[in-house]
Amino acid sequence: RVCPAMAPPELIPQSVLFGNPDKAEPKISPDGTRYAYLSSSDKGVLNVFVVPVSGGDAKMVTNDTHRGIRMFDWALDDVHLLYKQDVGGDENFHLHAVNLSTDEVRDLTPFEGCRCDALMMSKNAPGSLLVGLNVRDKSVFDMHRVDLKEGTAEMDTQNPGDVAQWVVDHEFKIRGCMATVQADGSKVLRVRDTVDSEWRKVAEWPHDESGGVHRFTKDGKGLFVETSIAHGKGEASDTARLIVMSAADGTEVRLVASDARVDVDDVEFDDDEDEVEAVSFDYDRKEWRAISDSVREDYEALAKGIKGSMTLTSKSANNRKWIVSDFSDTKSPRYCLYDRDTKAVSLLFLARPKLEPYTLAPMTSHVIECSDGEKMVAFLTLPPGVEPKGLPLVLVVHGGPWARDHWGWNPQAQWLANRGYAVLMANFRASTGYGKRWLHLGDAQWGETMQQDLTDAVAWAVREGYADGARAAIFGGSYGGYATLAGLAFTPEVYCCGVDIVGPAHLRTLLQSVPAYWAPMKKMLTLRVGDVENDDTLNQKASPFYHAKKIVRPLLIAQGANDPRVKQAESDQMVQAMHSVGTKVEYVLYADEGHGFARPCNRVDFYQRAEVFLSEHCKGRVGPAEPDQTEGHSASVIDPASLK
Repeated sequence: RVCPAMAPPELIPQSVLFGNPDKAEPKISPDGTRYAYLSSSDKGVLNVFVVPVSGGDAKMVTNDTHRGIRMFDWALDDVHLLYKQDVGGDENFHLHAVNLSTDEVRDLTPFEGCRCDALMMSKNAPGSLLVGLNVRDKSVFDMHRVDLKEGTAEMDTQNPGDVAQWVVDHEFKIRGCMATVQADGSKVLRVRDTVDSEWRKVAEWPHDESGGVHRFTKDGKGLFVETSIAHGKGEASDTARLIVMSAADGTEVRLVASDARVDVDDVEFDDDEDEVEAVSFDYDRKEWRAISDSVREDYEALAKGIKGSMTLTSKSANNRKWIVSDFSDTKSPRYCLYDRDTKAVSLLFLARPKLEPYTLAPMTSHVIECSDGEKMVAFLTLPPGVEPKGLPLVLVVHGGPWARDHWGWNPQAQWLANRGYAVLMANFRASTGYGKRWLHLGDAQWGETMQQDLTDAVAWAVREGYADGARAAIFGGSYGGYATLAGLAFTPEVYCCGVDIVGPAHLRTLLQSVPAYWAPMKKMLTLRVGDVENDDTLNQKASPFYHAKKIVRPLLIAQGANDPRVKQAESDQMVQAMHSVGTKVEYVLYADEGHGFARPCNRVDFYQRAEVFLSEHCKGRVGPAEPDQTEGHSASVIDPASLK
């Protein structure tokens, strides 16, 4: 018998993966009769549309004409829809309200240079919002109470200078906050018995412990807290567990949920009773646990109808209708309506239906042993239709670095696998979700053991036979961009090329130029990155800028001109340093982007450039050119000699 020859699948156009979705992010209205979602206008710009749940014509209710809207929600009055928008990626988001009865659009935070941060709503006060604004002081967010009908914003609670998070009680009054201590990087949970009472400390977490707060219990006497330390009768743990803490003395009242392998992930609440309904944990794939008997049958029904990674994206006010996302590794993301009365899961739409004819690549999870004996979770995506041996490899490094990779839908992994690459994503030390120990093993280890984990991941892929060690590339954005620069500078023998997207090159200038509103977490950054602002030796050792001469492999750098986190100067100075020592580098600047690329023409343009670059150096496939999809892009190729 003759076996059919393996053949790579049809090339997926870049626009199908990285263009705007057909529809995305549906959210159900408070009354459960409509849902809103993102889709493109006739100009190809993401806007918000509203459609009846029962069917009918959709109506575009916003009119963004350039950057596209990405963040929106229903106000709880069933009259207004809210959305945030910045200018050119500067992240100074303003909060806008659309009156769905009159089509009037109002900027609720019309303050120049101001950023809208926290947004809180409550069914007990549907006509108002609480919004964090840095109007008074650019470094902190005071909470303002916004009247939706009048469009006015008045100071509710002033930030004393160290508060990073505010907590409201069941009556929609601010009675809790999480503050950071600049002296040592610890976190403090404070409460007050009434809005007129003095604040008092109820719990404190040292820098190397995990702590966070969700909300008050309905009676206001307790708080739902994630923690790794003991509080009275509770036991300390490596992973963050969910507990109820006494608001009177900070002792643990009861354990809600925990997992010895990973931290608490998503937490779903009953907003009427302020009780936990369900909790998820994510080691190598998200798993839900029903905590309340009231939703146990619902999560059992969802487990039968949802085959990918599930997230509950919105609920009606009466909690009878839910919208959930279903993110599989080999299908378009899909969104479903769940009816709690009938237990029926019905498809609302596919986010990217144009993917349906194409063959997508499965993602598998693996535990890789690091060179020092530690173990890390990684995800491997192999090209379909190709023997999984000796493949060109792209190591895709996540940003943060205090974030993590997940199993499920990943357009970068699908793009690269479709082009013939093995794609590896590793949750190196400093990644979140795997407990405090793994997180803090990365403290002051930029360019050191964090980077070694990435080297070990490549070695694993080569050792297992998946990858050709001579054709391994490193690719990433933000911290992943730093890791790309560090990989090429510190371990040039490991990679044949690299792609850096908005990556910092000089750690001292990075920390000196962070946005003013990062001030409350500045000590945390210093402890986790290292004291590069005062330690010349550490800064020069860890910053790729000082090692430009060691970079001998091809490098592509892409940067947003308006990036407020990793400013253009970071990429400029890296390119200058490489040019000064005679090293070639390709540098592309996007004039109307920030920390990443929001406009679809810019995304497709970048990925087409990256694809050609990777093909040249790793010999992967190149997809079809799509000039109609990149029309209007803001990219310019910068001549390194022009940088002064």
